[in-house]
Amino acid sequence: MKIGLFFGSFNPIHLGHLIIANYMANYTVLDKVWLMVSPHNPLKDKKQLIQVYDRLEMAKLATENCENIEIKDDELKLPKPSYTVDTLVYLQEKYPSIKFVLIMGEDNLQSLPKWKNYEFILKNYEIYVYPRPNIPASALSQNPHIKITKTPLMEISSSFIRKAIKEGKNIQFFVPDKVLAFIESKSLYQ
Repeated sequence: MKIGLFFGSFNPIHLGHLIIANYMANYTVLDKVWLMVSPHNPLKDKKQLIQVYDRLEMAKLATENCENIEIKDDELKLPKPSYTVDTLVYLQEKYPSIKFVLIMGEDNLQSLPKWKNYEFILKNYEIYVYPRPNIPASALSQNPHIKITKTPLMEISSSFIRKAIKEGKNIQFFVPDKVLAFIESKSLYQ
């Protein structure tokens, strides 16, 4: 079995994330996609993050009826901050028969050399890359383990949604209805 790991803060999860996950699960050779909710990406500002269990719950609500997409909370059980290489080693030990593939945006591919033990990741894992607006191709794109996909270009971002909520704007159609109801019920990102 070949499973794509789509790591993210999902702060909040939005339709762009779901379109990317669905594309990877249904238009590539992957059997499934696991959305890996990260407690804290060491390269991102922790102050912007809401509580991880709220982000996890929104991800579950967003994917309730998604075929071949699952939410995983494995990173919540590992030491913080979350380093992808540590999670990969943990998952490979836990699921030795599964071949894992990383899913990341072109922007993350650009910053990959800043990641802990990125050479190990590049050597041992395939990486499926989705395009990001205004991000040029990375020199790493030539690596044999990197596959640039034809995933639809998504210009929506979690930061756009957080800003819109703060400004009192309507975010309907940017997030699934159940996620919107959850955000409103808890007054998140106000």
